[in-house]
Parts: sequence; C-alpha cells; structure tokens
Amino acid sequence: MIEISDTEAVRRCRAGDQKAFDVLLKRHERMVYNLALRMVRDTDDAADVTQSVFIKVYEKLDGFDERYKFFSWLYKIAVNEALSHLERRKREQRLDGIDAAEEEEETVDDELVERDQQIQDGLMALKEEHRALIILKHMQGLSYEEIGQIMDIPLKMVKSRLYSARQQLKDQLKRKGMSLA
Repeated sequence: MIEISDTEAVRRCRAGDQKAFDVLLKRHERMVYNLALRMVRDTDDAADVTQSVFIKVYEKLDGFDERYKFFSWLYKIAVNEALSHLERRKREQRLDGIDAAEEEEETVDDELVERDQQIQDGLMALKEEHRALIILKHMQGLSYEEIGQIMDIPLKMVKSRLYSARQQLKDQLKRKGMSLA
C-alpha cells in the first residue's frame, strides 16, 4: 500500500479496508507501546495495554473527528487505557493484600542506569495524571497543545499541572538523595 495519511487510512478503514488499519497499527504501535511501558513499567502489561488500545481504536473509529489529529486521539485513548490499567492493578493488589512489587532489573554498575532508575522510581511515586503529563511532554516530546487534547484539559491547566508534576518529581528525587544539577 502506498504511503497514506492517518486521516485517509481512517476513511479507508471506515469503508471496510482492513489493510488501512494495518497501516495505522504499524505506524503507531511502537509509540503506544513505549508510552504504555513508561506508564505501567512492565513489558507484559504494556503489551496488553497496547493491544487494548488498538482494539478500542478499531471499535471507536467511527467516532473519530477528522478535524483533529488522529495521533492526538490515539494518544488520548492510550493514556486513558494505561491509567485504567494502573487503577485495576491497584484494586487487585488491595484485594489480594499484596504490596506492589517492583520488577527487578539486572544491575549494571553505571551511573546513567542508576540515574534512570531513580527517575523511573520518582515517576512511579507520582499520581498517574502527573506521571502521564511528564511522560507526554519530556519523554514523548509532545507540545502543550497536543497534551491538552490528549488529557482533555485547557492549555493553561496543562502548564500549571505540568509545573506541579515537575516540582513533585523534583521533591521525590531529592528525598531519594539524587542531586539535580
């Protein structure tokens, strides 16, 4: 299939062209998976979230408004699905009476790996909404406008909440003894 825009792929999907959905899937799957992985911090869970996202996208394709970017609509679904997954996981852990266990990673004696782990731990200590804001802005490189569309909040609120999220992350990292030079 020749290179087509997301909007054209959506139109073709609505008309019954399954290959057009494959274009959307191939184009955006890695980004959705990376977002999910940063949110849920488990490869299997991230794969499950990614699969759920694309099932929902397929089911709700008729509801996509072509006046907006498909990318923003997709990311909104992805963020919401990751947040829902985290909430379900939290409820299951409370029901089971099991504390959340961090997945152990192979340790490498490297300052960069240690710093990344401290940042990831700090992110996981934040509320899910604040974590999502930081991930979307600083790890996915989205604009404030795109984040506002995804999170369904006004631009001023994006900036305000992102500022708060950064301050909370900074405080978390200081408590863990990480210097922020």
